[in-house]
Amino acid sequence: MSLSDFLTAFWPDIAGWLLLTEVLLTVGTLLAVMHIKREPMSAIAWSLTVLLVPFFGAFLFLVFGYQTVHRRLRRRRERSKAYKAFTARTGGPSAGVRPELEVLAKLGHHGDGFPVTGGNAVALYHEGNAAFEAMLQAIESAQHHVHSQFFICHSDDTGKRFINALRACAKRKVEVRFLVDWVGSYGLSSRLLRELEADGGRVASFLPLVNPLRVNLRNHRKILVVDGHTGFAGGLNIGDEYLSKCPTFGYWRDTHFRIAGPAVEGLQHTFLDDWHFTTNEAVKGGRYFPAPEKRAPGTVLAQVVASGPDAEYKAIRETYVAAILRARERVWIASPYFVPDAGFRDALVIAARSGVDVRLLGLCRPDKWLPFLAARYYWTDMLAAGVKVYQYTRGMLHSKLVLVDDEWASVGSANTDNRSLFLNFECNVQFFDAGVVKGLEEAYLADLEWSVRLDPDVYATRPLVGRLAENACRLFSPVL
Repeated sequence: MSLSDFLTAFWPDIAGWLLLTEVLLTVGTLLAVMHIKREPMSAIAWSLTVLLVPFFGAFLFLVFGYQTVHRRLRRRRERSKAYKAFTARTGGPSAGVRPELEVLAKLGHHGDGFPVTGGNAVALYHEGNAAFEAMLQAIESAQHHVHSQFFICHSDDTGKRFINALRACAKRKVEVRFLVDWVGSYGLSSRLLRELEADGGRVASFLPLVNPLRVNLRNHRKILVVDGHTGFAGGLNIGDEYLSKCPTFGYWRDTHFRIAGPAVEGLQHTFLDDWHFTTNEAVKGGRYFPAPEKRAPGTVLAQVVASGPDAEYKAIRETYVAAILRARERVWIASPYFVPDAGFRDALVIAARSGVDVRLLGLCRPDKWLPFLAARYYWTDMLAAGVKVYQYTRGMLHSKLVLVDDEWASVGSANTDNRSLFLNFECNVQFFDAGVVKGLEEAYLADLEWSVRLDPDVYATRPLVGRLAENACRLFSPVL
């Protein structure tokens, strides 16, 4: 029997089974959407997708809409005990913070968060080369361990230099643990990783795609901890483009920092939590959490704030929104991807209409068109509310920071989009320090010299085709 004869004979049965399968799949997926999606607009968008796109709509939700990671309850209890012990040692969740900023410290500490710690020393890096060389120097000075995780690590010259530095440490019998995100570092050479392992280093990939439900849940953190007392975090990944060596991107503007002092313990806990989740190795001991030095390395109040899809409470988003709403003078934001949820947008609009100086610094030449066009849609509302929107023209703006007034800043891996605030594992540090804020302010003002401010009247006359594209792209906001 030929294929055409087979289809002619059995098509009614095949069509019936397909229809039944589609109905069951649609009903099941809609029930999952209603259960998982608490934000009404997100639930409506996914429901329409499932209803209007047979079969494929359900597949899209399973891949991009499912946002839950299940972790062992026992391990959660162990984390909670560790955090409580850490809080008791440092004197409370907001020790030393001025009363008017205490709410931000409490929000950062809420749930499984870390307290504010004093006595930290901070060095800011506003471009990749200086930050990369500082990280290499710290790795070369390691005596006991080097813990490193990045969303992206390439196999180019920069990636090889970094991995070779880790290999040199491992050869000196320094403990080396290297964690990369499986999706972000998909192209990383397995040969380089095998060489690191052959020299004694430990390597792991975060959430390999053995399960398609995991594609949407990525580890976007960038953390380096050396001997438990020196840490690095921010927006910098490992690759030639981050050192402005890629002609496609040109100059790469980023914000990274080095921190020494009690706050490093928060970065260490965050790394080891991810490492335990990925490898099931529980790394413990005083050598990983050295006692505070008798003389503090600095005077900065800092608080590590981590968030991810494994927790209902989104600490980074909550601190962002609360900081914006309590602003009295200014809110300055730099982020390559601006696709905020409704609450975040409302906070910015309220601040701008209240007379606060709200500025958004974003991309001029995008590396990803979908989030860029979605951002342009939301720029319309921002401009209408009085927000000043700037596009960075010197190259690629990858910096991720929020400045509020003169005494608070949050810097790290999180962008101002739904992906960072709800879907990714992220790590920021919020600083309650006028000196750190002043350094970030100076760099921000220098960035504005390389930027073009959007004129609301001119922006309103952009071509219809572009506006239609922006409107279409913003429909994907829940996963951008």
